[in-house]
Amino acid sequence: MQNTHAIKISQNDNVAVAITAIEKGQTVLGVTATDFIPAGHKISVSAIPNGADVIKYGYPIGHATATITPGQHVHSHNLRTSLDGLQTYEYTPQMHSSQAVTSKTFMGYRRKNGSVGIRNEIWIINTVGCVNKIAEKIAATATAKFPQAEGVYTFVHPYGCSQLGDDHRYTQGILANMANHPNAAGVLVLGLGCENNHINEFKQVLKIWDDNRVKFLNTQDVEDDISAGVDIIGDLVNYAATFKREPIPISELIVGLKCGGSDGFSGITANPLVGRFSDMLVSYGGSCILTEVPEMFGAETILMNRCENMDVFNQSVSLINNFKEYFICHGQEIYENPSPGNKEGGITTLEEKSLGCTQKGGLSTVVDVLGYGQTVKRSGLNLLQGPGNDIVAVTNLMAAGAHIILFTTGRGTPLGAPVPTVKISSNSELACKKPTWIDFDAGVLVQNEANCGMTELSNQFFLYIIDIANGAQVKNELNGYREISIFKDGVTL
Repeated sequence: MQNTHAIKISQNDNVAVAITAIEKGQTVLGVTATDFIPAGHKISVSAIPNGADVIKYGYPIGHATATITPGQHVHSHNLRTSLDGLQTYEYTPQMHSSQAVTSKTFMGYRRKNGSVGIRNEIWIINTVGCVNKIAEKIAATATAKFPQAEGVYTFVHPYGCSQLGDDHRYTQGILANMANHPNAAGVLVLGLGCENNHINEFKQVLKIWDDNRVKFLNTQDVEDDISAGVDIIGDLVNYAATFKREPIPISELIVGLKCGGSDGFSGITANPLVGRFSDMLVSYGGSCILTEVPEMFGAETILMNRCENMDVFNQSVSLINNFKEYFICHGQEIYENPSPGNKEGGITTLEEKSLGCTQKGGLSTVVDVLGYGQTVKRSGLNLLQGPGNDIVAVTNLMAAGAHIILFTTGRGTPLGAPVPTVKISSNSELACKKPTWIDFDAGVLVQNEANCGMTELSNQFFLYIIDIANGAQVKNELNGYREISIFKDGVTL
């Protein structure tokens, strides 16, 4: 139900979203605007009594804090979250039927251990932040010396020493998962020699590795650490050259789902588009990973009721409640969200943000719940413990096994993970303004001049992602934007 200026997402909604700015006195969807409504923001399309639910996406996104008349701007001044404290949940299965389809293929790299990569890069993994600059010099020197390499990359972080308990384990687990990531044909684990996470201890976390693929260097043990590191990179470049792209079933593709800098269009265009992709990939037997647990609050029951069985449901309940307890133990407000940028873009409450955010998971059955630092074991839609913070979340998704990350945004961000990080704009204005950041424009779904519906665009998008799996580079790769950040919760010595 759309016209030139506004869209009502569900027939049950009592608000609509302004597609373009609505001037005071302008009539849209049968109501006359009594306020100026910025693009992406909400306009009331029926009377909403004080205290009554405000409905968007067919679900409550909070309650009115004053009587709202038709045509009014609905935002922080008259709408507030209805979320409060911990909740109890009941399992009410609501599965959506899906039909497996004949598998297609992409051109990937089959590794010696059977895993699959979509890139053939060399990664330098630092056991400790003290060697960050050495790693950068090794990478730069090796890149110049070995132009035949697909790429030599390192990822700075401040951890690996002076950490205790879970923080120490988080660091080791994420770095070990990076060392095992199949997008890296070869890995140099670079240490200092005196850190908590020294190489011999890190090897116990890594457990099994191929000596041809993973090599180690303690910088305190050699006179010329740069030269020694570059020599090792040379061996890894030669090893990487033994791999060639070959047809791989799409069922082996793993894709991470993320949003950041969301706006009022994110839940209408970009996130539903990614949801369609997620369902398509799962139908081929592939895997998707949905994280950002605080941005499931208010929409968690939708995911819970799609859990495959009671065991997965109970895990999802623990996922939600444990993260709420994390806020509580630090004396923080559980529902301190959305961000200022979200609000400027038209999102008012956490329920509204979450109902838009979780659409990235489509309608597929939830098959597993992963802890922070765990990797995908089951094909299908997986939920992953972790915060919504962009750089922590993309690192988490990569470490869980994602070959590619689909990152929707309404405000824009240059951020990139170590794996291809596809930026999907929720509005065309952003795509035009930031062509060096944005890879795909989902905003065409609400542009009247674009004769493109969701089905057509999702088919285009699916083929685009397969092109990326085949080797096409995305903006974060072309720009050299590859970053990591590891979750931290405890004491630093």
